[in-house]
Amino acid sequence: MLRRLLLDLVYGVVVIVAAPFWMRKARGDWRERFGHPASDAPSGPRPADGRRHLMIHAVSVGEVNLTVPLVRRLTGEGSAWRLTLSVGTDTGIARARALFGNNESVAVVRYPLDASWAVRRFLDRVKPDAVVLVELEVWPNFLDACAKRGIPVGVVNGRLSERSFRGYRRLRPVLRRYFSRLAFAAVQDEAYRERFAAMGAPEDQLVVAGSMKWDSADLGAPRELSERLASEMGIDRSRPLVVGGSTAPGEHELLVGAIEGTNAQLLCAPRRPEWFDEAAKKLGNQTIRRSRPGEGDVSSGRFVLDTIGELRAAYALADVVVVGRSFGDLAGSDPMEPAALGKPVLIGPAYADFRESVEALRDAGGLRVVTHGALAGELQRLLGDDAFRAAMGEASTRCVREKAGATERHAELIERYLGSGGLSDA
Repeated sequence: MLRRLLLDLVYGVVVIVAAPFWMRKARGDWRERFGHPASDAPSGPRPADGRRHLMIHAVSVGEVNLTVPLVRRLTGEGSAWRLTLSVGTDTGIARARALFGNNESVAVVRYPLDASWAVRRFLDRVKPDAVVLVELEVWPNFLDACAKRGIPVGVVNGRLSERSFRGYRRLRPVLRRYFSRLAFAAVQDEAYRERFAAMGAPEDQLVVAGSMKWDSADLGAPRELSERLASEMGIDRSRPLVVGGSTAPGEHELLVGAIEGTNAQLLCAPRRPEWFDEAAKKLGNQTIRRSRPGEGDVSSGRFVLDTIGELRAAYALADVVVVGRSFGDLAGSDPMEPAALGKPVLIGPAYADFRESVEALRDAGGLRVVTHGALAGELQRLLGDDAFRAAMGEASTRCVREKAGATERHAELIERYLGSGGLSDA
């Protein structure tokens, strides 16, 4: 009880101190953030049907996307589970509702703030039998409440980047109790296994299971969606297209400069909505924005994808993909999706958060790591050499196929460790 009160007090102080920063961005669904159901949600829990109720928590868009094969596997014919997918961010929950809104086997809910009363209200409503956290998100009040109720918690697709590990390690005396309670942790590689173990996760319940992103990436090219995107934005299919995916400030002008003197078009898809306006400004006055049909000039060959959930369709149109958040200090973005579509991929030198996938694709020949100064030369080489582009694209898809299969391993671990049992209120 005292621990929960202290945590609530700390959260309250943090919210007040950080208010000038978080209030800059509009946020929705405050009732759900406080643990209440959405206004359009059905009242009360779904009828029991003999299946266990699994809650999968995905933080944002990336984690939501990689759950697709896992959800498909866990809700297949004869499944022992019914699912609730909880999501923390506005963009993530919009993506989850787009993916699963018509799936009667999956309920999509907003993950609550970690205030003890909000968590208690949320768990009273959702009533999961077990919880899995996608990649890792340790919220003390939530995990304490699960322990008190005997709800086992596991981790799938576990990752703890070097940067995050440094921060977690400073809080190890506090966080160790939560890592030690995990029913299991299925992590992506040996480096992550060692970091989870260092944080206190039980050695005998740590499993290297690979990355589910290799499976979620390999979903096939969305031809109809891509053709509609090209038509509605005015992308000229007779001219080459460079797509900058998950870009960050500073990278938009870098890409503009890199294709200067070529016949290539440029589409940038900024990673965050608050970066949309800046990207459009850097690409030029006549830039076409997806959200503003009728504005701009298609002859400019400059496009900004300022919507959620269409990046894969844009990747499918690309002749070359440049993965963003990798030319500054943001530690990269995921290259797997364009690789699965058979695209040659370039990425900057800052890719620490996606080291395993970048190095696997690089070693396979489907991806090249380039510096700021080398980007223009590499782009122009690829744009001018059809055979080189094709060879890199084939190497990318071959690598993705060879790495696939982690979803099935994760599903088996969920069934093994979370099919029964619970957590102690240590």
